[in-house]
Amino acid sequence: MEDAWLLTLLTFDATLRVATPLILAAMAGLFSERSGIIDIGLEGKMLAAAFAAAATAYVTGSHWFGLGAGIAVSFALAMLHGFACITHRGNQVVSGVAINILAAGLTVVLGIAWFHQGGQTPALPTEARFTPIIWPFAEEIGRIPILGPIYRELLSGHNLLVYAALAIVPLTWYVVQRTRFGLRLRAVGEAPEAVDTAGISVTALRYGALACCGVLCGIAGAYLSTAHSASFVRDMTAGKGFIALAAMIFGKWRPGPALGACLLFGFLDAV
Repeated sequence: MEDAWLLTLLTFDATLRVATPLILAAMAGLFSERSGIIDIGLEGKMLAAAFAAAATAYVTGSHWFGLGAGIAVSFALAMLHGFACITHRGNQVVSGVAINILAAGLTVVLGIAWFHQGGQTPALPTEARFTPIIWPFAEEIGRIPILGPIYRELLSGHNLLVYAALAIVPLTWYVVQRTRFGLRLRAVGEAPEAVDTAGISVTALRYGALACCGVLCGIAGAYLSTAHSASFVRDMTAGKGFIALAAMIFGKWRPGPALGACLLFGFLDAV
């Protein structure tokens, strides 16, 4: 009985780790699509961020610099998507696909040119990675039957970005549902002409939404290469951007249901 309980907890623990990039990318896509911008490029932004984070963390020896680089690259691609779709009113799907293709090719080319390891980065040392955070008295509390292993295996032992991803879900709900920015964001996604008539800049709101999308995709990509694993490898996102997009749609563009969908996909991947 105890072994079955421990196995269940370890499965849920793995689910959280696998679902973290999906959660971050789903929240990123939610901001974008709530503003009326379809973002097929979640995959490409995550992939580019993963490479930038791993490369920068390896060169500088700091996972924080790696995280910053991942966010910066993803943010730049989000602004590129906005430049094509908002400023020049280009096709949103084509722009997103172009970002995916650009990221897939550029990460391999730069990886080969810089590190000469077949498109991947060298393994990161411990100090250049986000390491697990062990909660106080985890081993002692873990000896308590039933509840102890929950504290030790499920709550403790994750890295900072896992906890951040879980915290971002209620934060996203609050921003979208309870702030002036969120109200205007939902309005511009549903009736941009009415928002423009009210004297509010549709362009600024949509760029703001894409900025949020870029930051969250950057964190998701950095997680993959500096926390979930110890280096960047070719195509390491493996379709997670598209899965996150599906989870967001499955959750009807709402943070809570989207989180549930991400955990479901993460569970299926973990088992």
